[in-house]
Amino acid sequence: MTAFRRRVDIIASRRHGSGEVRAALEDDFHHFRVWVRHADATVIAIGGEALRYPYSMCPQACDQLQQLVGMPLDRVAHSVTRQTDASHQCTHLLDLAGLAIATAARGTTARRYDIQVDRRVNQRTRPTLVRDNHEELVWEVNGALIEGPSPYAGVNLREGMARWALATLNEEAAEAALLLRRCTLISMGRAFNLDDQAHAENSNRCYSQQAVRAEQALRIKGSTLDFSDRRERLCADDQAWLQAVNARPVH
Repeated sequence: MTAFRRRVDIIASRRHGSGEVRAALEDDFHHFRVWVRHADATVIAIGGEALRYPYSMCPQACDQLQQLVGMPLDRVAHSVTRQTDASHQCTHLLDLAGLAIATAARGTTARRYDIQVDRRVNQRTRPTLVRDNHEELVWEVNGALIEGPSPYAGVNLREGMARWALATLNEEAAEAALLLRRCTLISMGRAFNLDDQAHAENSNRCYSQQAVRAEQALRIKGSTLDFSDRRERLCADDQAWLQAVNARPVH
């Protein structure tokens, strides 16, 4: 394995003040889908689907997305964390829902993110984010510290980055930076054989890792894939589902 990869694909339809957004996410560890329907600038329905996931309890977290019904559309993807407690959600489903809601708020019809985090050498790596085929971010990272370029130099991925990004960057730059942060951190999992785990860690960081269910959240062995040399396969099986949003009647 030479690089961690993630792709996020988002397609939206809009008709007469209402619409639907479909979003898919796939990386080495995860494959999720989220759809959001909205009217009068409000989320009126939402759903998720877990296609590949690390623990047996992860699909149950799809139901947690219902806590976002009724929230106003917001151009800031991170706004979903003000609507619900992220530690009781699937981290990646919630991130994807936030991206879908922000897409609806902006009136964007399509978006693609491609992220690559190179294999670490002496704790150093070079994460890259491409948005809609344009390279937007390239960081030099040592451990959890971004060493460059400006304005990211000196920012710690684990300490206060969300607050810094939302206060310092415009909404789309913050969205990209927080997505790249997420991938840079979770890519560290590639240094371990996750199949050695019996169940999720009791850390209270996400739905499956809550103390009440961590021991029942059994490791799905063989669920980690390697897309180092197969970027084109990421979200390849989602394309028909994504495009179908434009064929669905919106009321």
